[in-house]
Amino acid sequence: MRLLGAAILLCLVGVLHAFAIEEKGDVFKRMACPAFLMFDNAAYLADMTFELPCNCKPEEVSSVIWYFQKNVGSHETTVLTDFAGTVVVDSGHIRTGSDVLKRFSIRMFSLIVFRAQVTDSGHYLCGTKKGDFFYGYDVDVQPTKHITVAFVDRGQHVQDDYTRKVFSLFTTFWDWTRCDRCGVRGEQRRIGLCYIQSAQLHPRYRTAVPNVTSCGSRAVPANIQRPGRLRRPEVAIRSCLTPCLKEEVPEEGVQAISNVISKLGEKPWLPRVPTQFHQQPTGSGLIIACPGARPEHAVAWDKNSIRLYRSRYLIGVNKSMRVFIDHGNHLHIQRVRVSDRGTYFCWREGEMVAGFRLSVIYRHQRRRTLDDPETFYAVKTIGMSYVLISIIFIVIHVCRCCWQVFRCPART
Repeated sequence: MRLLGAAILLCLVGVLHAFAIEEKGDVFKRMACPAFLMFDNAAYLADMTFELPCNCKPEEVSSVIWYFQKNVGSHETTVLTDFAGTVVVDSGHIRTGSDVLKRFSIRMFSLIVFRAQVTDSGHYLCGTKKGDFFYGYDVDVQPTKHITVAFVDRGQHVQDDYTRKVFSLFTTFWDWTRCDRCGVRGEQRRIGLCYIQSAQLHPRYRTAVPNVTSCGSRAVPANIQRPGRLRRPEVAIRSCLTPCLKEEVPEEGVQAISNVISKLGEKPWLPRVPTQFHQQPTGSGLIIACPGARPEHAVAWDKNSIRLYRSRYLIGVNKSMRVFIDHGNHLHIQRVRVSDRGTYFCWREGEMVAGFRLSVIYRHQRRRTLDDPETFYAVKTIGMSYVLISIIFIVIHVCRCCWQVFRCPART
């Protein structure tokens, strides 16, 4: 009877799997490709990962090719494929700022771009090797540099709408993230992107709301693009308090003796999370990333028992900050000091997930090279000082000569 039940279960699993594949195929049957290629608008914040599904294709096409164009009709087109239909990319090994050809993957006809940059803004086309296009996207990646930050607890407000005769600029906010900590005071973020409303938008671009698109969209006419570029995305931050989920405690007598023995020697005052050990020389820079976290996640950092709140440690709060958290949820430590040693804990979506134990060692003396940032900064400073002194010297001599020229006729 057990074998019969197992055989029936396997058959049901196979039927459900075949049904799922058939449903995936039916998506393309139900949605016909437009006769005239349109572009769906999509806006994201820099360093985010986004996915673009190929929503329609002919039934006879078994694999798709993705193309990238900065502008429509441009002769410079980037082919985002290996012409085998898929590219496998490990997002954990992708560095910020790398070329888009190293930051994409194609899965089930959908294009995934990891850690998007402002330069990735443009048109993405789903098509074939022959150059037949089925579906298109107008992607707008808005920068995090000089982003506008509003701390709600301090009474700060977001940007006001900017209205003119033919257009208006405003911010569209996403939902508040989860509280980044539990059991203690945490913080929530709300990301807002710049959007524009105008009746002069290009009709070839399709938007969710009529006459409304993101500020960096190619649908915006050239005469009103400049005001949209000057308005920056926003982020609002507020405090929150959420209780931690209670862990299930095993019944008395169920817990094995080995589990009891394994707890002997543990330090109960330290959080039980995976901890990585790292040594960093003094004077160098260090960037710590939370495992499995993305820019849109709720992420928090602690140093030992000290909470590193964004209201104090967010980048841009103080220009002279040496330790700060960027908008991609990375913890930066510049010019590492001995006082920076300790254990840094990472919270993700309200749960502590990892620890990072940092020990600081003294840097051995080494010869400087021109590639060092300190050497480049010193040469740049000395060069600018020399140019400034030269300009002052020339101005003084020109003034003296002019004084001599005007003074001589007066004596005559």
